[in-house]
Amino acid sequence: MLERLFRLSEHRTDPRTEMVAGATTFLTMAYIIFVNPAMLAETGMDKGAVFVATCLAAALGSAAMGLLANYPIALAPGMGLNAYFTYGVVIGMGVPWPVALGAVFVSGVLFLILAVTRVREAIINAVPQSLKLAISAGIGLFLSLIAFENAGLIEGHKATLITLGHLNRPEPLLAAAGFVAMVGLEARRVPGAIMIGILGTAAAGMVLGVTPFGGIAALPPSIAPTFLKMDVAGALNLGLVTIVFALLFVDLFDNAGTLIGLAHRAGMLDERGRLPRLGRALVADSLAAMAGGALGTSTTTSYIESASGINAGGRTGLAAVVTGLLFVAALFLAPLAAAIPAYATAPALLFVACLMARALADIAWDDVTEAVPALVTAIAMPFTFSIAHGIAFGFITYAAVKLLGGRARDVGPAVWALAAAFVLKFVLLGSV
Repeated sequence: MLERLFRLSEHRTDPRTEMVAGATTFLTMAYIIFVNPAMLAETGMDKGAVFVATCLAAALGSAAMGLLANYPIALAPGMGLNAYFTYGVVIGMGVPWPVALGAVFVSGVLFLILAVTRVREAIINAVPQSLKLAISAGIGLFLSLIAFENAGLIEGHKATLITLGHLNRPEPLLAAAGFVAMVGLEARRVPGAIMIGILGTAAAGMVLGVTPFGGIAALPPSIAPTFLKMDVAGALNLGLVTIVFALLFVDLFDNAGTLIGLAHRAGMLDERGRLPRLGRALVADSLAAMAGGALGTSTTTSYIESASGINAGGRTGLAAVVTGLLFVAALFLAPLAAAIPAYATAPALLFVACLMARALADIAWDDVTEAVPALVTAIAMPFTFSIAHGIAFGFITYAAVKLLGGRARDVGPAVWALAAAFVLKFVLLGSV
């Protein structure tokens, strides 16, 4: 049966190798079951329900990728997208979390429409490479700001806006130590370095009496507080179009970039550098996004951490299915997830931020008409505390700089249209 489903011999692999690869991927990305509930709980959502939704969305998304596209790529609620959901939409704009979940679901539906047509390829090809790289790096900078705040390393200040936190408290010291430990473990290529760092930081806090111990395993909490609580009608409000677009836009390019990068690492690209079954992979991703919105979590997308499983020999969807099954097993770790404090997950946010920020290295810095709009995009995200606003500033700057620099021919029709739409949006709706 496994041979028929995943064509193991064709991909020169076997069940044992795929199972080891799936387990390796799970250990590398399992930190999301601690980080995501803690982050989304700040919106007022039930933390236990979000924990269950996170595990189920990851399980369903990973299984869909494995069975539909036969790729060893796992999915889970995306880092950056969950930050945008929490701090940009719900807290920043005052949008009720059911409406934000509705926006996640609607963006998933739109992504599915794009995935079954050729429109997705046109959109991906129309956006300049420099802006694609800048979006990834900007989300990383955005996450770093949240990480520093959650760790207590920085805090608000009336005169300087941001200032150094109280470093004589145990929380920021534990967070700093956890971050250094994560980087050190990753440098030694220890599987699950991020998760080990989170658990180690939390354990140290419990030993020192900073955080109470709440147990390890128990029956899963109820998902009822978030299940099907999405407000689709509210998400279709004209003022929320930008939110839906931002979720769709970031997921589209983040997912496409992740898929291509992982496929390249695994040697799965064809002779023309294209990914076979890309349409199926995008369908799996869009279905996972819709499922996440229905279950009660932010947008679910492909995880770059799947590279760890690929490095362990994973070449088929069986590895992704194994990862999904392990997320189901993780449902029984709810007490442990509830006991993980913000200062223990902050190092993971910062480490992921560092990995995402490296996209800046690939920008053409010798061309100011490419470099400047890219940097504006990346910087605007943390400074405006909005991924959507960073994307908008990037498109506007790119079109304006190219026009005034005498290189208007470099700008495609789609970029002109998006830049004009963003200008109208700011003029008519302000910062909404």
